Amino acid sequence: MTPNKEWTPNSWRAKPIKHNVEYTNQEALGRVLENINNLPPLVSPAEIDRLNKQLEKVSKGEAFLLQGGDCAESFSGCNAQQIEDKIKILLQMSLVMIWGMRVPLIRIARMGGQYAKPRSANTEVVDGKEVLTFRGENINGLEVDDREPNPDRLLRGYFHSAATVNYIRTLLNSDFANLHFPQNWNLEWVKSEDIRSEYKEIINKLADAFDFMKTIGVENGSPTLSSIDFYLSHEGLMLEYEEAMTERIQRISQDESGKTQKKLSFVSLEKLGTDSLEKSGDKYYNLSSHFLWIGDRTRQINGAHVEYFRGIANPIGLKVGPSLDPEELVRLLDILDPDFIPGKVTLIGRYGVSKVQAFLPQYIKAVQATNHKVVWCCDPCHGNTASTPEGYKTREYNNVIGEIGLSFDIHKTLNSKLNGIHLELTGEHVTECTGGSMNIEAKDLSRNYQSFCDPRLNYLQSLDIAFMVAKKYQ
Repeated sequence: MTPNKEWTPNSWRAKPIKHNVEYTNQEALGRVLENINNLPPLVSPAEIDRLNKQLEKVSKGEAFLLQGGDCAESFSGCNAQQIEDKIKILLQMSLVMIWGMRVPLIRIARMGGQYAKPRSANTEVVDGKEVLTFRGENINGLEVDDREPNPDRLLRGYFHSAATVNYIRTLLNSDFANLHFPQNWNLEWVKSEDIRSEYKEIINKLADAFDFMKTIGVENGSPTLSSIDFYLSHEGLMLEYEEAMTERIQRISQDESGKTQKKLSFVSLEKLGTDSLEKSGDKYYNLSSHFLWIGDRTRQINGAHVEYFRGIANPIGLKVGPSLDPEELVRLLDILDPDFIPGKVTLIGRYGVSKVQAFLPQYIKAVQATNHKVVWCCDPCHGNTASTPEGYKTREYNNVIGEIGLSFDIHKTLNSKLNGIHLELTGEHVTECTGGSMNIEAKDLSRNYQSFCDPRLNYLQSLDIAFMVAKKYQ
């Protein structure tokens, strides 16, 4: 598809923009963006094309999407242990879900660029002083005296993203992604003996299956068991940065693409056949990530974010909350997916357990009346956020799984299908969300509350959800 002649990577600048960052030093910002524009891409067009094809299968119910990671990454979190923990929990969740659901899983991490967040207010009061709101480490600092937006942080964000991407590639090219690990899962945190026994039974079945395949020689030389497809994503909030990372790709020859894949691929090399290396034509790709999404606060039809997103070849997500009118949703889809490409747009619903039954059916019916074939994804975290009297933002596990369960039921009733889940999670044993098999209570939150943004599901709560989804899907 030839890019729209009226669209360019900077055409968004003529549109009104929400949650923009005001930099006082425009000259410094220009230098930083020029530098970023000249730096190497973080992902390849061939990887993006492959994800597009896989999401097409998700939209048809032939696969399921698992997307998860931090609410907002931090520069200090760009270290080997935390990266490994996030990859590990997503791999373990996907293995449980594949076992129970019997469908392929597409894994997309909220990593390698999720350094900015929209905030409800531009300022906040800290110790009696009004200061600019902390908006993520590629914009400003968490310390009160470091709240002025600094263009150099965009460059730091690029290099931290590059370091994350590079280490993930290293892990995926090593035995870290080898699927022979169920026996080593740590369930000592599960307080309920019944739940622990149930989990152990499933894990033991997985281990037996791998042992059987090893015995009959299936694992020998099998790339499926030792390598995986893995993709990265972030919210496309900072359009100056996204513009700088956007490139017009006129043609990718098989030889050139093959060479690039050997250096950059998140995709198993054995899976990259000729069809993945086809000539891409003349398209614009955002090469900062495989998948980007528009937030619930920046999806204005005539706004800058929708204008930018409509021109890129990447698969894109659209957060859908109760404030969106069904007719407006259809108009957004017509803008973002004018060619009716299956899986091009992932609709990420974020309603809350108390509102999902009132709103989700409207959106399903509205989309069913069109030719758009979307990926229906449930974000059960954002609509279920609450604050304790002590000031901790938290989420109750039962509300999270409640929204997932209701979403499955609503889709089934309307002859539709929930195609994925989108979670804010971590592979660490934090205490930020209540409930789950650890039986975390509000009084326990202070024990290990680490998030500087929104609360995340911890390692075991994330596994709890994987087991729950695997059961519900059957």
